[in-house]
Amino acid sequence: MQYLLELLSREVSTAFEAAGYPASAGKVSPSNRPDLCEFQCNGAMSLAKEAHKAPLVIAEEVAGKLKGSGTFSYVEAVKPGFLNMKLSAGYLTDYLQQMAEDPGLGLIPVETPEKIIVDYGGPNVAKPLHIGHLRSAVIGESVKRLARYVGNEVTGDIHLGDWGLQMGLIIHELSLRKPELCYFDEAYTGEYPEEPPFTLEELEEIYPAASKKSKEDEAYKAAAMEATFKLQRGVPSFTALWKHIMRLSVADLKKNYERLDVSFELWKGESDADKFIPDMVEKMKAEGFAVESQGALVVDISQEDDKKEIPPCMILKSDGAALYTTTDLATLVDREQSLKPDRVIYVVDKRQSLHFEQVFRCAKKTGIVPESTKLDFLGFGTMNGPDGGPFKTRDGGVMRLEVLLNDVYEEMLKKMEASDHELKGEEAKEAARIVALAAIKYGDLSNQATKDYIFDIDKFTSFEGNTGPYILYTVVRIKSILRKYKEQGGSLEGLKLREAASEEEKALMLTLSGFNRMLTGAFGELAPHRICAYIYEAANEFNRFYHSTKILTETDREKQEGWIALLELSRRVFEECLFVLGMKAPEKM
Repeated sequence: MQYLLELLSREVSTAFEAAGYPASAGKVSPSNRPDLCEFQCNGAMSLAKEAHKAPLVIAEEVAGKLKGSGTFSYVEAVKPGFLNMKLSAGYLTDYLQQMAEDPGLGLIPVETPEKIIVDYGGPNVAKPLHIGHLRSAVIGESVKRLARYVGNEVTGDIHLGDWGLQMGLIIHELSLRKPELCYFDEAYTGEYPEEPPFTLEELEEIYPAASKKSKEDEAYKAAAMEATFKLQRGVPSFTALWKHIMRLSVADLKKNYERLDVSFELWKGESDADKFIPDMVEKMKAEGFAVESQGALVVDISQEDDKKEIPPCMILKSDGAALYTTTDLATLVDREQSLKPDRVIYVVDKRQSLHFEQVFRCAKKTGIVPESTKLDFLGFGTMNGPDGGPFKTRDGGVMRLEVLLNDVYEEMLKKMEASDHELKGEEAKEAARIVALAAIKYGDLSNQATKDYIFDIDKFTSFEGNTGPYILYTVVRIKSILRKYKEQGGSLEGLKLREAASEEEKALMLTLSGFNRMLTGAFGELAPHRICAYIYEAANEFNRFYHSTKILTETDREKQEGWIALLELSRRVFEECLFVLGMKAPEKM
């Protein structure tokens, strides 16, 4: 099936042609004056000069060709030349029935599926997740799900920071705290222990302590850099320690990402790219792309049409050390060899835009990826506290992600317990967990990714307004009605939608009809916030319909079955949207 707006545009285009005008003028859009009409076409405005007629005259001629159409119940030309239209109830019902009978709700999969990698998450190992990791995880997971939902082959890669100076810092600090360990005995030739010589809690304390020391003591930092160098050159004892660090840290990361309902198909890191660096660098040098500049190795990535200066892409520092740029390019080498993606989407802090501009240009110029490969940077803004500054703990520190999750859960549970709801005990706790997660995710995703936003726990956990709990409560209300209908002996099998009997019912039906096209548009823009805006509008329309309609007490069986069919379609639309956003609704709340 086709999307509703395309079907309407085709009909209006035919009317333009019948009136002697170009069909291209017949594009239909939702009305920006819903108090006057449901759809509009402004094509007559662009034809006036060429046709030597007033736009209103053209619009009136086209309106005449649409008279008697079974698609529209109302068509009128209005000054200065708009076409205002309302859809016939029968046409809308037929369209929604087709949606309801389609397992994909009328979504048209992408014409040419792509092999896509979404690079998101990006935590450093040996450090707990903090609130700075939230946006990448939540936005990246939604983009991955959305890309897959519309028909692409998608792989999510966490891209761990597991190979840099932080590893050398940890190893050096361990050598000072526990010099007796066999890892620091150069004469040791035996097998290294299977169990790590530290706990996760110790590891999480060691890194910040070592980082602080390195900023205050040059000799300490030099020793840590030497430890990093040895690790990256494959010294067995340091490799064994690195494996311990990785095993403990990755297990903890997986636990926390699972709590966020975020998952990755690949758990690769900078260490996986390291082996590709030497050959990549030599190839760049041999082909004349990489040249020496003040001792460093760089690639000139400037272009003739640049409106601002783009610095050269540094491949190696003057001491021969690799940089983040080097690792990101080597990661693309790995991805090209193993997966050959058509597209790579990076979900990263927008302050790294210049870095990725350099990486993308260098990758294309040096042939690391084909010119046809799309490299997209989806840069996100910061999550700020109520004061507009960076979100902090009460004592001014960076808040751990698990603390934020716990705080929102406790607030959600408190609100649910204070309300008159039917859940108690473990059921209430599980519902509060689901709703709390939706509060956090929706609070983030409802904002355009590139913009900063204020994290307001009171607002985000509210059951009113544009919030996750409000959306979930609407879905639970629909589920409750459907459940009671079945308890009264009704069945959801074979139900047919009926023509809208009220303005509220038709408004809900019109909103539902835009689901499939909305998802296609959201993917085209990599914009999860468009899905949030859609389900908020749908929730408002559903609740207006609900409050004006006595569904379960309706005695007209045919009318009631039509409403139940509409509710079942609404449920499916809401739950598909929530799934793409990385959320779900409980059965009760």
